[in-house]
Amino acid sequence: MEFATNSPSDAASPVVVTGAATGEAAIAVPASRSGRRLRLGALRFLAVAGPGLIVMVADNDAGAVSTYTQAGAQFGTSLLWILALLLPVTYLVQEMVARLGIVTGQGLAALIYQRFGRFWGRFSLVDLIVLNFATLVTEFAAVALAARPLGIAPELAVPLAAVGLVVLVGTGSYRRWERMTLALCGLNLAWLLLAWQAGPSAADILRGIARPSVPAGGVTGEFVFIALALVGTTVAPWQLFFQQSCVADKRLRFADLRLARIDTFVGAIAVVVFAGCMMLVGDALWRQGGTYADPAQMAEALLPTIGHVGRTLILLMMVNAALLGATAISLSSAWACGEVMGWRITLQSRISEAPAFHAIYAASVALAAGLVLIPGAPLQSIIIGVQVLSGVMLPSSLVFLQLLLNDRAMLGPRFTNRPWNNRANWIVIALLFTLSLMLAMQVLLPGAFSSLA
Repeated sequence: MEFATNSPSDAASPVVVTGAATGEAAIAVPASRSGRRLRLGALRFLAVAGPGLIVMVADNDAGAVSTYTQAGAQFGTSLLWILALLLPVTYLVQEMVARLGIVTGQGLAALIYQRFGRFWGRFSLVDLIVLNFATLVTEFAAVALAARPLGIAPELAVPLAAVGLVVLVGTGSYRRWERMTLALCGLNLAWLLLAWQAGPSAADILRGIARPSVPAGGVTGEFVFIALALVGTTVAPWQLFFQQSCVADKRLRFADLRLARIDTFVGAIAVVVFAGCMMLVGDALWRQGGTYADPAQMAEALLPTIGHVGRTLILLMMVNAALLGATAISLSSAWACGEVMGWRITLQSRISEAPAFHAIYAASVALAAGLVLIPGAPLQSIIIGVQVLSGVMLPSSLVFLQLLLNDRAMLGPRFTNRPWNNRANWIVIALLFTLSLMLAMQVLLPGAFSSLA
């Protein structure tokens, strides 16, 4: 990005200031010059920012909306502390892929294929595609679910959403796609309004964040499932592949690493704050003593509390979450396939310039949307399969990532993990591996934790 420079005649003269205590003269930076520095710094950050914020906010997809609101509806504000603990975990994981993408200029799928061989490369690719497709089905299921209360037939809403997603990526401009996607991210600010309308007390919120606790009913199977689902929802396998490929497609350089880390940290804060707001919306139903089967029903049940505007906002946020999740998930599949197959894979290309890349993206969107419209489609079985597959794939993806970031021959000593970084990452990997196995066990054997009640 090029910045305009000022001519010598425009520059302000330095001002000499005498220190009151020491009597020493110091050169003060003119306000105009410091203002220019701030503007240039802000412009540079805006030029670099995007991948970190998008990957984080897009992770609050339709399944996440359901998980977070259900956690609030079942347990009130008592699980907010889990979200607070997930903030550093989320940042540590996504910082690694941002760093790896900037240093290598390649996506995670390509590096796994090159570094660990054809078998592991294809293993990770097939798992990613299967899991992503199953997740895509749940995104379009959420569109169908929210469309009907909004007065739109699902048979119309789902195809329109699919066409919009294909058009979003087919513009031939990374910048255009990023700006439109960031606009969708910005709509999540509506969750702040919804949380305020839901009316939780500040004391309950602070208590839920600062005091780790178990609900009054004890460690029940429901509590274990929700707690594990919160972890699995906040860190997903597609995020690793998406952000690294996105960073590579944006062609960020070594000098951009610091700002890319800030972008990722801002995204981590955003995803936790918005998730907390969703939990607070669910908490309103918990205080009423009501129940619901999905967020669309919750919106109807909360009508006396949040009004018609709030009800409509929840439904629109469901659609927005589904669209954000769908475009990011589909792109992670298309990028990964293209990296392994050696195709041209960039959002800077039009459909005619990268037909295979765009075909993978469009096909995954179209097939997932079509499956949702099939009468009697086993959506619940697909949702369960998504949870199990995510539990199996996430730890392996993190292990690949950790090993790559300790490859000094590829990254050099400057960009490989530091010892403290390795210790923290292996702890995170071990924790997520254990929790993922527990989540898979709870899904396959619903009564596994009933004895802990």
